[in-house]
Amino acid sequence: MKYIVTGVDGKLGGRVAEIMIGNVYPGELIFTCPFPERIPVVISSRWARLGIELRPANYEDPEQMRQSFTGGSRLFMVSGVLIGEKRIRQHKNVISAAVEAGIEHLTYTSFLGATDPAYAHVYVTPDHTATELYLRDCGLDFNVMRNNLYLENYLTTSVMLALLSGNKWYTTAGEGKATYIAKDDSALVGAALLLGAGEKNRAYNITGIESVSQRDLCQLVSDVSGINIEYCPVEKDAFFDYLDSINIPRDTEQDFSKSPVPWCGNDMVTNEASIAEGLMDVRSDDVFSLTGKQPFTPRELLHKYSYIWEKRITHWKDIL
Repeated sequence: MKYIVTGVDGKLGGRVAEIMIGNVYPGELIFTCPFPERIPVVISSRWARLGIELRPANYEDPEQMRQSFTGGSRLFMVSGVLIGEKRIRQHKNVISAAVEAGIEHLTYTSFLGATDPAYAHVYVTPDHTATELYLRDCGLDFNVMRNNLYLENYLTTSVMLALLSGNKWYTTAGEGKATYIAKDDSALVGAALLLGAGEKNRAYNITGIESVSQRDLCQLVSDVSGINIEYCPVEKDAFFDYLDSINIPRDTEQDFSKSPVPWCGNDMVTNEASIAEGLMDVRSDDVFSLTGKQPFTPRELLHKYSYIWEKRITHWKDIL
């Protein structure tokens, strides 16, 4: 059996890769990313010593992916970073390449509500809807993990932006609550599904177990850090104006060279607004049923990211 993990240069794929190393013989692993040469040498060298193959897999290059996926049996597919038609095309490229390479099972990282019309107006949702539909028709066995918003982002970049903005935490989330999921827990689920823990052709809601508001998170950070951060709920137009003012582009086609975060304004505004609408306050026991572990709560993770305020981090590339 050969297991393939895509996107091992990223936060989620990298976590899944390391979990897989601890669960199977390393010679059964194939790791891929668009540019393997950009993986830090200390990491790629360790993988090579273990006997893990590192192959290129650029979502824009179907033939390259077909070659890199050949010999694999089960594949973990991280969703792409672009938003819109380009990402849908890329995702279809990955799935088609997997079919042509003889992959038997694919696990895809989707988004909460991907097939629910109530979520269709959230900026990133249509990409995942289209991908799930294509996956269901491709002939592969699959599992889908519909992740809620990542908890780490609100303990790192949200805190960072507040510190950059006069200790003011701006958001369109209002008083809404969400069951944020930690990437560590999402990665555990991804590895479990890659190893065969899921029911055939089933989608899972990957959520936390604690419903919290961003006001709660803001207060938690303030209490622990000793920094008085003011929670500032705003309307969509005001949030766009704020994001514009700190050089966050409206969409993924624009220039991110001056942006402190890797996400676009349309993504941030609609994700936050979906919290206010109650769309992200979904409870599921799928994490525990697949991994045997309860998801992290915000308080359990907060100290891991205390360096954000201690070191006054100002850019997402400095976030560990």
